[in-house]
Amino acid sequence: MDDKTKRLIARALRAAESSVTYGANLTSPVQVADYLKLRVAGLEYEVFGAVWLTSQHSVIETQELFRGTIGQTSVYPREVVKAGLAVNAAACVLFHNHPSGVQDPSRADVYLTQTLKTALALVDIRVLDHLVLAGARHTSFAERGLI
Repeated sequence: MDDKTKRLIARALRAAESSVTYGANLTSPVQVADYLKLRVAGLEYEVFGAVWLTSQHSVIETQELFRGTIGQTSVYPREVVKAGLAVNAAACVLFHNHPSGVQDPSRADVYLTQTLKTALALVDIRVLDHLVLAGARHTSFAERGLI
């Protein structure tokens, strides 16, 4: 990625962050996906993270929790739960990218989401969605009925 493209992405990310910062209410999966696509655009490795939310779905914080390789990221449910409790979250939107450009979730992605949903529910944190980001495209687990 050349410097001009990096600067353009940085400017777009700053603009998008103004709508997805502390206290902002999330109104649609597309709004969150557009913001997150900018965060992970051009990464040559997978990241897994969460947008932590209050009970009214206002943003507390966006965190990249794990970093992996070009084809996978190890995600530890215990650490995800700890991160949610640390910011006193009531809900979250999980996310990860696919550097391959394939936006479809794998069976492992679906299994992990269910595992995290169960683990987070034990501490009263609702998983509202899990977004898979691939270049300019995304897949919402909620929109596909996978959550």
